[in-house]
Amino acid sequence: METAAKTEEDVAPETMGDIIVRVAKASDVIYAETISAEMEASALARGTGISKRPPSLIREKILQGKAVIALCRNGIWAGFSYLQTWQQEIFVSNSGLIVAPAFRERGLAALLKVKIFQLSRLLYPAARLFSITTSAAVMKLNSRLGFVPVTYAALPADPLFWEGCGSCVNHHILCSKQHRNCLCTALLFTPPG
Repeated sequence: METAAKTEEDVAPETMGDIIVRVAKASDVIYAETISAEMEASALARGTGISKRPPSLIREKILQGKAVIALCRNGIWAGFSYLQTWQQEIFVSNSGLIVAPAFRERGLAALLKVKIFQLSRLLYPAARLFSITTSAAVMKLNSRLGFVPVTYAALPADPLFWEGCGSCVNHHILCSKQHRNCLCTALLFTPPG
């Protein structure tokens, strides 16, 4: 587990009151069902286009060391995000950012976003990082980290990437536009150099 040791050392946990935000560990797979359910419930409540993420994907990302989690000291889950690579690690998406309702409006999403960004840069320093979102708050967080809006042509061409949008309520729009645009805004961070 050289990667896990490296990430724990280089992406140090941070605390926000009684909440710890850190790289997820294997023992955190117990939260996969809860995280997946909250992602779906949040999308339905807001009426926004967010892809469903099955618990198996959440577990996989945790076990691969490609996720960050926010937990209260008493073990209550507070937030989560993960990363996914595309096109032989040329692209990395920062995905699935979710904060449990009881912990929203406290700045936790910003801390999770910074941690997943740090983890992405550590594991894939040459990759272009991207995010697609309908959330103005996520766009603002990405902008602070150096992401800029781009057209969909700047995103991965991998059909598997676009299949991930299949469960989104806006998928029919994406298909009708031949994957050239949709309601989400695409944001890209290109590493210096």
